[in-house]
Amino acid sequence: MRTLGFLLLFCAISASAQTWQFAVSGDSRNCGDVVMPAIAASVAATNAQFYWHLGDFRRIYDFDEDMQAVKPSNILDYENAAWPDFIAQQMTPFTTQVFLAIGNHEVIQPKTQPQWLAQFADWLMQPEIVAQRLKDDPTDHLLKAYYHWIRHGVDFISVDNSSYAFDGPQLKWIEQRIDADIKDPSIKTIVLGGHAALPHSLSCDHSMNQTAAGEQSGVQAYKKLLAASKAGKKVYLLASHSHFLQTNIFDTDYWRNNGGVLPGWVVGTAGAVRYRLPDPSQGRTDVYGYLLATVSPDGSIQFDFKEIVRDAIPAATVTRYGAKLVDWCFVENRDLHPPKPVNCEKNVPCAMP
Repeated sequence: MRTLGFLLLFCAISASAQTWQFAVSGDSRNCGDVVMPAIAASVAATNAQFYWHLGDFRRIYDFDEDMQAVKPSNILDYENAAWPDFIAQQMTPFTTQVFLAIGNHEVIQPKTQPQWLAQFADWLMQPEIVAQRLKDDPTDHLLKAYYHWIRHGVDFISVDNSSYAFDGPQLKWIEQRIDADIKDPSIKTIVLGGHAALPHSLSCDHSMNQTAAGEQSGVQAYKKLLAASKAGKKVYLLASHSHFLQTNIFDTDYWRNNGGVLPGWVVGTAGAVRYRLPDPSQGRTDVYGYLLATVSPDGSIQFDFKEIVRDAIPAATVTRYGAKLVDWCFVENRDLHPPKPVNCEKNVPCAMP
């Protein structure tokens, strides 16, 4: 019996000492049905243990071009079919485990958060999510749009800022989770991911700065994460919402002067119309793909962007949607309007939709 115990302990230590991977991106509206099957195939070819989708599955306020290419419909039919289409065309191709976050397009009328919870309950009630929720609070049997799971000493916190803010109960929950991580020596790393970036990033015009409540609650969450970093935890922040790849997003005057810079990325590159970067030197646009994260035994994480090119689109996808639509997704699915200059240092909420 003692020998078995030693063997189990040895296996646990060996597993925790290995390098492992996960994948993440978001915003798969517009051309997601074309791009996501290629992302699924690319992720499957890595050692990623899961893919984390950071929200905005379908456009909702207007037709997605990929859906219209297959079966043109009226808006009511589109709204009824949008989420089932996302599941069938974007989730089914994955052989890797998938975690889902909620985006602002998931709550555009007529869609609501309760409808989202019902539609995607299978993903929100995965065994490790439920087990972790009950471990945190044995009386908590409520399905929520925010949750966390712990794997190999990394606490993954998936937040709901679909309204560009954290409400009181969620903010309290976030702070409790981070406080627990600070006290837990087995937790080496915290990765907080959500749709909109926390305030005062390089993408502040399209982030939690969009509302006064978002600016206040997001800053409070960021400062709690700063405390975790100063306590020795490795902290990384992930978002999508803006449709480009942007790196070092919290290396701004605001955070340099208000506590410190945490590593952060925007990766809204899973099929949505590509935006212009505020500064071309800050990242890449007119690309599709995902971040492949490699977690080292000490909990540090290296993020590398894996681009999906036109030739990577599976033949079955090209057959279903047609070469014309696939080519359009790679050549013309772009918003060429330059971003408006904005000063988020003054804590003035932005008005960008």
